[in-house]
Amino acid sequence: MDQKGQSMDSDSCVLEMDRLAHDLEDKLASLNSSKAKVGDGHRPCSIIVGKVRDLTRNVDSSEYDPDHVAIGPYNYPRPQSRSPHLAMEHDKLASLDLVLSAAKAARPTMTVEVYVKELACLERDTRNCYANTFDDMTSEQFVRMLLLDGCYILSRLVGLRAHHLDLDDVGTAEASVSSANRAEALAVVRDVFYLAENQIPFFVLEKIGELTTLDGKDRVFTHISDYALDLMRRQKYATAAPAMVPPEPIVPGNLLHLLHMHLKPVALSVSPSVPVSTVDPVYVRRWRSATEYNFAGVNFKARAMSEKGLIRCILDVKLDVGGGTLEVPCLDIDSETWRLLRNLIELEQRNRETVGSHVTAYCVFISQVACTTKDVELLSKRGVIVHGHGNNEEVAKCFADLCKGIQFDPDDPSCNYLRETCNKLEKRFQSYPRRWIAWLMQRYLRNPWLAVGLLAAAIGLVLALIQTVYSVLCYYKQ
Repeated sequence: MDQKGQSMDSDSCVLEMDRLAHDLEDKLASLNSSKAKVGDGHRPCSIIVGKVRDLTRNVDSSEYDPDHVAIGPYNYPRPQSRSPHLAMEHDKLASLDLVLSAAKAARPTMTVEVYVKELACLERDTRNCYANTFDDMTSEQFVRMLLLDGCYILSRLVGLRAHHLDLDDVGTAEASVSSANRAEALAVVRDVFYLAENQIPFFVLEKIGELTTLDGKDRVFTHISDYALDLMRRQKYATAAPAMVPPEPIVPGNLLHLLHMHLKPVALSVSPSVPVSTVDPVYVRRWRSATEYNFAGVNFKARAMSEKGLIRCILDVKLDVGGGTLEVPCLDIDSETWRLLRNLIELEQRNRETVGSHVTAYCVFISQVACTTKDVELLSKRGVIVHGHGNNEEVAKCFADLCKGIQFDPDDPSCNYLRETCNKLEKRFQSYPRRWIAWLMQRYLRNPWLAVGLLAAAIGLVLALIQTVYSVLCYYKQ
């Protein structure tokens, strides 16, 4: 009986393993089939929109949640209970009506059905732009969401008017909707541009624009790109346009990616293609604080954003040839600075191979250099940081929490464009003669009276030494 029972158990185990193998083979076949379909006549997805991980969100969940308008499948169904100020369904229906009115001016036969059918053709491409599959959303719900959200964004950012697509005043949210006040308009801009989860693909906006007017696709790309650049200029994050020029303009994956494209350092300290020198290497796991660098004789200097031809964005940190002055573009901190930086980091965490990690590298740098109250006070005096917060301690805490929960290797030159700068500063900090001279300069030579006294004492010491040597020589000569 025992042998018979063991034989039955063995046969059952074999059947289960066969079933498991067939199930996995079916899954692989389905996976390869979906990849083939994406590569055959379907739009490749450049930017993946993912759900913010709990480890990062728990630091400050409010920085990732919309306050005025919920966009995209991560916020479906609309979480009205989370914020009573979220745009209601009728607000988005009004935007659809505005888009449809503009479309009928050029094409009188245009109907909602045309929009629905065209966006239905993009459903698979759009779903591939998200880390989640959203199996709980039917095709009808998904397409409805894309149409209403896309029309809402275009009506607010591009400014649909009675019979055409137009941008009355690029960069001023007040002009987007005549009935909206400034606070509401800025809230819309923040939610649709800054939030990593609150996104729909840019090609959906282009498709809606294409259906609305004859040159709608180009208008959407041009106007929203100009809007984003003006937004970055007004916030003092960037002063020039990104690399969106021929031979082939780069189309953003979504609106947050469009802002990210403006934050690319002009000159990288270390090119990823250049091998790191193995002669006397210095490995560091973090930056030192501003006060520590200052103690080692490093001077912090605000680098003007308007410096023609040399600076484009806040990421253009530069160490001078002598290694004694670190030039950092001024970071003008307001209530939205932390929200934008955190969501840009999240974009890079999810799309490192596509967009790089330079914003993360900058945030790691500035968060570690300005992590204490004294650091913020020093950098504020140097003009590197400007803020309107109540005190420096509050700003220092925000900096200290900025990069919590992220994955970043500071010793990887392909991730950290400031790696060589960090290593040079570390070598300078570890140089005892430099630190002694810096201490001497800070302790005595900054005060003119102390400097004169020290110089007089040094001269007296030299004269006393000469007199002693002369006396000894005279004694031996006699």
